Amino acid sequence: MTTARLIDIIHPTMPNLEIKIYPNPVLRKKAKPIESVGPEEVELLDEMAQTMYGASGVGLAAPQVGIDKQLIVVDTGEGLLKLANPKVIEVRGRQTMEEGCLSLPGMCVKVKRANKIKVEALNENNEKVILEKEGLTSVALQHEIDHLFGILIVDKVGFIQKLRLHRKLKNLKKEVVQKCNLY
Repeated sequence: MTTARLIDIIHPTMPNLEIKIYPNPVLRKKAKPIESVGPEEVELLDEMAQTMYGASGVGLAAPQVGIDKQLIVVDTGEGLLKLANPKVIEVRGRQTMEEGCLSLPGMCVKVKRANKIKVEALNENNEKVILEKEGLTSVALQHEIDHLFGILIVDKVGFIQKLRLHRKLKNLKKEVVQKCNLY
């Protein structure tokens, strides 16, 4: 565990970013790739990590906080990953895992994904990295990369499960509209 992460556990800082909740249209937009990771992106990745930890999440994508950039953070207990322009370049095996999402509070669905993946990205030092991950970290990376393309976990389920989720999604939309007068 990094010193910064340990300090945040002992004395957490307030997250600066607001997590966008379904049905916010920003969640359906495809994020733009970045040319390089500079000081602005490093600061944003740090703020995203703080927001993720503050919400007790294991991953967060920039579109979830209303930012149109291909940036994600993931920490499943193996250490914090801060990635720009991540793309899956290889998949192996299959697994089904129950997933939740910070942008879909109170909703968990079973999603089929690759068990092992290889991801190419830029790290916070603007260096090209290739990561090989499996299990929970593989799932979290795939989940966050999906967010960069406007894909939510509810898009990954079968017809029957979608029917079951319909009422929850409708209620969530109603709550958000009432709180924010969005629509």
